[in-house]
Amino acid sequence: MDADAPGVAALVAGKAGLALPATRSPAIELRNVSKIFETGQSKVHALQSVDLSILSKEFVCILGPSGCGKSTILGMIAGLIAPDAGSVSIENGPVDAARSSRRIGLVFQDAVLLPWRTVAENVALPLEVLKLPRRERESKIRDVLELVKLDGFENRFPHELSGGMRQRLGIARALSFDPPMLLMDEPFGALDAITRDKMSIELLRIWEQRQKTVIFVTHSINEAALLSDRVVVMTPRPGRIAEIVHNPLPRPRPLQIRDSAEFIALSRKLRELLESE
Repeated sequence: MDADAPGVAALVAGKAGLALPATRSPAIELRNVSKIFETGQSKVHALQSVDLSILSKEFVCILGPSGCGKSTILGMIAGLIAPDAGSVSIENGPVDAARSSRRIGLVFQDAVLLPWRTVAENVALPLEVLKLPRRERESKIRDVLELVKLDGFENRFPHELSGGMRQRLGIARALSFDPPMLLMDEPFGALDAITRDKMSIELLRIWEQRQKTVIFVTHSINEAALLSDRVVVMTPRPGRIAEIVHNPLPRPRPLQIRDSAEFIALSRKLRELLESE
């Protein structure tokens, strides 16, 4: 560790399993989680002995190289993948209960929009599944499209939107039923650099307004440093938590914060951790 780097000494929180502040209870807990995928004649050890606690309303980035199990962790929290060992709990209860009660919203790298549905109709999809009354659905659609700055585009189709607008629509759909947790799997990975920056600032604005618990998977050091409260740094496969780093940067965070000594020190620390693994 570079002792001259501003704020570096305060960056590293420690290994997985670090005690959380007594005043806040964890929203998500993974305890000694491991996962092996069988592919034909071979086995892929995706995760090994992962312990992680995430606080309510916390913005946590999971950072690591491709194939380190980042998306597998997200899939377990979402209830889409079952661990082979260990346990995952949501608000001290089983994952299935959180999923069935619509406690979790999902955003993927591909917005997975229905091309034959308009913007408003795409947002309406989870509300229709929940069988909400028409008037309540319309109110929620208006509210969330205004939040993501797509009001006025209600009747457009996905092919009429830019890449950034389609991702905003994906976020709007995930937020339409107001879940307390938002799981995001490299949602800006396919965007160009300028649009990616704009979407990062938009996401920070939305998070500050709605105060969701966000778990954001990324392989971008700058993205993790800009967005997070804490960064979970993963090792290459089999994925383990190498270190959990607290982000000392003040909020709100404009893009210009990337020029600060504190941001540069944090980015350097994250890079050193990745390279050491």
